[in-house]
Amino acid sequence: MDKADSNVSIGALFKNRVIQTLLLSTLFLQIGVWVRNYSILLFVVEQTNENPVAVSFISVAEFAPIFLFSFIGGTFADRWKPKRTMIWCDFLSAVSIFVVLLTLVFGSWKAIFFATFVSSILSQFSQPSGMKLFKLHVKEELIQMGMSIYQTIFALFMILGPVLGTFVYQQFGIDVAIAVMGVAFLFSAAILFLLPADFEMEKKAETTSLVQEMKDGFQYVLKSRVLTLLGGCFATAGLALGLTQPLGVFLVTEQLGLPKEQLQWLMAAFGVGMILGGGLTIGISKKVSPQILLAIGMLACAIGFFVMGISKLFWLTLAAEFFSGVFNPAIQIGINTMILKNTEAEFIGRVNGILNPIFMGTMVVMMTASGWLKKTFSLVAMYETTALLFIIGILFLVPLFRSSAAVLSKSERA
Repeated sequence: MDKADSNVSIGALFKNRVIQTLLLSTLFLQIGVWVRNYSILLFVVEQTNENPVAVSFISVAEFAPIFLFSFIGGTFADRWKPKRTMIWCDFLSAVSIFVVLLTLVFGSWKAIFFATFVSSILSQFSQPSGMKLFKLHVKEELIQMGMSIYQTIFALFMILGPVLGTFVYQQFGIDVAIAVMGVAFLFSAAILFLLPADFEMEKKAETTSLVQEMKDGFQYVLKSRVLTLLGGCFATAGLALGLTQPLGVFLVTEQLGLPKEQLQWLMAAFGVGMILGGGLTIGISKKVSPQILLAIGMLACAIGFFVMGISKLFWLTLAAEFFSGVFNPAIQIGINTMILKNTEAEFIGRVNGILNPIFMGTMVVMMTASGWLKKTFSLVAMYETTALLFIIGILFLVPLFRSSAAVLSKSERA
């Protein structure tokens, strides 16, 4: 028993070369992403005098590629060599950033949207390859712990990222901020060279076309009751988040009457909640089914957005952000568990590539419309509608509550 425990220890995890490399690469990627997100947001807000439509298009540039390229990227993850794919994606992201920097120096500031758009496209090919490396090089018993540390890094940057991005932009301006992004992506690409060499891909007895593999992925999801219900849940959650995703800055400036820079503290509260909630969620996830865990997380988000919508007090809005953050890991762990336990290994990339676009597609549609909707409806109405949509999303999970076998084994699904 002690020997088994030692095999699942933090020490054993960090001795793994792939884990070390991927975590260090992720660190630099997060620096680049958060400097990008906040410097571009603040830059566009200043250039357009807080035009809500322009601000919403930043989020569209970030999330639309996820809708358009997620399924393709997931399919190619099983075809291309993962190490080479990740290195090229980070390198090309850096190149696109420096192209935008040159454009800003000699041309229009509107090229800033291109930086977000291109790096978001490339991440749809890089992320599935990273998951594939986990499967190839990390022991089964260490994967969940490794993913937990990944989530912790993301949570830490929910706190540090907005502060870092705001600081770089305010102190040095948009040109230096873009240069920081490019260098961060280059460092990430360089670190990935430390990964073990890619395995030679095994040749299948019968080769299938890319289109056929895509069709197989859709058929696989449609035949699974759990995955189709999860798709409905994803769609309503996407509508909910997309409605208010671009409007956080207006929650600060209009609802609370504070400077736009105060948005970083709301994001920081959410990040602190994620860190604290991560350990709590991992603990209770052993006793609670994943569909219940997901429903709890969505209910907490509904409550959080309801309070944000009616609050005119900074401390109350801050508390609502923190509360939502505490339960956000429940959503992530619930979703990942349901997908992994209801999907065969060879379909994981495609299943993620189908469900993520459902979520992102509905979110992008609402983000695109949110700027115009804000001109017609109040912030209160939009945030309360978001809360209602989260409740509707929970209804898709209700059929799974009645079954103790909502997470089905391969034999049960057959």
